[in-house]
Amino acid sequence: MKVRSLLFGMLCMLALGATTASCSDDDDDLDDSGSQVELPKTRAYFLNEGGWGANNAGLAFYAPKGDAKFISDIYKVQNNAQLGDLGQSMIEYEDEIYIAVYGSNYLTKLNAAGVEQKRVSFVNDSDLSAGIRYIDAEDGYIYASFYGGVVAKINARTLEVVDRLTGLGDNLEGVAICEDMLYVANSCTADYKYHQDVKVIDLRTFTLKETLTVATNPYTSMLEEDDKVFFISNDYSSAEGYVLQMIEPNSGNKVTPIGYASYMAANDDVLYLVNSITDWDTKTSVNTFFTYNIKTGQMNNTSFLKNAPAELASSTLSMLEVNDENGDIYIAVSDYKTNSTIYRFKKDGTLVDRFDAGGIGTNSALFFN
Repeated sequence: MKVRSLLFGMLCMLALGATTASCSDDDDDLDDSGSQVELPKTRAYFLNEGGWGANNAGLAFYAPKGDAKFISDIYKVQNNAQLGDLGQSMIEYEDEIYIAVYGSNYLTKLNAAGVEQKRVSFVNDSDLSAGIRYIDAEDGYIYASFYGGVVAKINARTLEVVDRLTGLGDNLEGVAICEDMLYVANSCTADYKYHQDVKVIDLRTFTLKETLTVATNPYTSMLEEDDKVFFISNDYSSAEGYVLQMIEPNSGNKVTPIGYASYMAANDDVLYLVNSITDWDTKTSVNTFFTYNIKTGQMNNTSFLKNAPAELASSTLSMLEVNDENGDIYIAVSDYKTNSTIYRFKKDGTLVDRFDAGGIGTNSALFFN
């Protein structure tokens, strides 16, 4: 009886230990240390680019569940400082926020509440002084493209530049990581002579593997989905303008044009696309919303928006993002003079919310769910 009781007690302790471990594993609280405000666990951030030379880039906070007030510039609230000149791009990596600020030419790391942890300036680095552009992350490193034809490998924890590749081209733009390769758009020269290059860098050796020939002027948008890389070239010689292309790493980096689009976002093997033809004299556009099924290779020309406000058909867009947790779609419009407006739709295309973005030129978003 004593042995049986002892075994029973040990089993109970093991069960309790398993339960405790399970609870601990599920406890994935975000790092909000140093925050000046209390934030809900579900949150969204929007990067507002600001105006050239105006030092008015900003990071807006939004509560998708409506359980906190909108904050037009949470970076300023948390750090008592301006973000800087021209917020270029933003990613989330390991529950931290990384922002590339092009005009001020630095990279900053924030915790999940927007409190700055570290930053690194490239102003006095001769290789990197032309300006940081786009970033992606993998295996503890941030990879950043720079004008001047340089890609930097940066320790994600310390923000130390641990390696760099120079001589890759001229104005490097969008980046995406797929199958241990970094794909980098080589857009144009400093005097706007356009290239047709995407550089492929082997991240295992951090060396240039090959150069792919693509449509003229591969530009800012580049993303990975379903083991493929999608990007857009802004070909000014084409009547359609924006050429959507796909790279298939598992097929020898085959490049295939698949349509025309100005903005794209991806979720669940679907590309959400907008083709926006803009008259920059009148600042009006003709916007077409559609999707591309990556699995089947089929384009669906039916709009993914059900009850879009009429102004979205002709407004100048600045952002298209999808929350990969619930499929919510966020679209920003901007005249690059006044604050952007952000429209939020459910995955089924139903309008949920419309709000002032708190800054000029909203260009990217990230989500903590």
